Amino acid sequence: MTVLRVLFNDQLTDTLSALADLEPGRDVVLMVEAADAFTNVPHHKQKIVLILSAMRHFAAELVERGIAVDYVALEAAENSGEMTKELVRAVARRRPDRIVLTEPSEWRLSREVAQWTALTGLTVEVRADTRFFASHDRFAAWANGRTSWRMEHFYREMRREHHILMEAGRPAGGEWNFDPENRKRLPRGLKPPNRLRFAHDAVTQAVMAVVDQRFPEHFGQIALFDWPVTRSDALRAFQDFVDHGLPWFGDYQDAMKLGAPFLFHSLISPALNLGLLTPREVCDGAEAAWRLGAAPLNAVEGFIRQILGWREYVRGVYWTHMPGYAEANALQATRALPQFYWTGETEMACLKHAISDTARHAYSHHIQRLMVTGNFALLAGVAPKEIEQWYLAVYADAFEWVEMPNTLGMAVFADGGQMASKPYAASGAYIDRMSNACGACAYDVKQKSGGEACPFNYLYWAFLIRHQARLASNPRLAMPYRTLGNWSEERRAAVTAEAEAFLARCG
Repeated sequence: MTVLRVLFNDQLTDTLSALADLEPGRDVVLMVEAADAFTNVPHHKQKIVLILSAMRHFAAELVERGIAVDYVALEAAENSGEMTKELVRAVARRRPDRIVLTEPSEWRLSREVAQWTALTGLTVEVRADTRFFASHDRFAAWANGRTSWRMEHFYREMRREHHILMEAGRPAGGEWNFDPENRKRLPRGLKPPNRLRFAHDAVTQAVMAVVDQRFPEHFGQIALFDWPVTRSDALRAFQDFVDHGLPWFGDYQDAMKLGAPFLFHSLISPALNLGLLTPREVCDGAEAAWRLGAAPLNAVEGFIRQILGWREYVRGVYWTHMPGYAEANALQATRALPQFYWTGETEMACLKHAISDTARHAYSHHIQRLMVTGNFALLAGVAPKEIEQWYLAVYADAFEWVEMPNTLGMAVFADGGQMASKPYAASGAYIDRMSNACGACAYDVKQKSGGEACPFNYLYWAFLIRHQARLASNPRLAMPYRTLGNWSEERRAAVTAEAEAFLARCG
């Protein structure tokens, strides 16, 4: 009995459930480079290179182990460019008795898979993705009956359940969360370490040529590609973080510095989201560093919270609320995404450098995404779908299940508070406190209004004025709304007009 085992492009994991009982010499693994996965938005050229090179390396490793792989390359003349059509063609070629796969990570693919039995006449077995800490049923059990969801509550359950950073049933160090210790500005003299990056082998070079030819108009600079594309290199990248980034990660995870896009961040999310690393092994590796005295607890807890907390939580939010979640727009934002998000051509230094670094590396860290590009989109009232599709396009680690809730829920509050207890809106003062960008900017962060004033300043107050009816009762916004309560109608009107005039110039 021949089994066709289907692997999607983010399932590059030896321990994947679809491969659990594979019999070499009998079963066949199907891997498809489907063009429609790269054209639904204009994905960063480096992101496409990363996915295709990682797929080809993983397929080669399977073949070396004696596993038959039916591989449909992007440039193959017969490739239809669609996963389902290629599945049907593979069934005709291989004539399997049944199909086995691990559940897709994205809603669109899950709808396609639901049609495969009717299209092929075969039994289609969909297995749970056991690479995550929480199954869909586990998240649903946690969420059931709760009037409000907060990641912190979910995270604590995951810590207890999986015995991570726990001692005698209590959180290590006596606290669940060390976030208050993790908000320091980078000291002037502290130099971030040089991070391990990776040269192109022959496979990656060939993929780069294909991508440059097939997607010449897509965003990003392909020549600077240096991400790990194999599990062995991903493990090296993680160890580099543990050795050189993790000890400082906690203190400075919210810091930003011009010319230093990586700082002390892990840089493993692309490999993690492709399956080259697993969540359990990176959490265990970080905890081991703390227990050996190689990294402080606040750094290790902060890192583990991103994996065991946020990553698992956003997956639960995504699968619980799709497909309607994609249309969320609680603040009724309708403005078009400014063109400078694609070009980086703006005089606002924080935005200019975050976007230009993204073009160079297909990466920016979470505070740049939340408090610079996301904050501007929130304050400007950019339509949620437009900014969400930009995030999906430009980052190497952006797969819809993890990117969409972070964008719609955290960055632009489009879900009305499902993900976050308040909008992450901030004036220029926050960016000035956490970065050195303001000193290199054409605008003055100290000025609140006028042609030289930082646009974040008046955009922030205009945002609060515009949404006062909805947000004024939020206890976390009580202080700014008390300030607004002392403003005259004339001052409110002037700030609103200044914000509108600036946004009109942005196009």
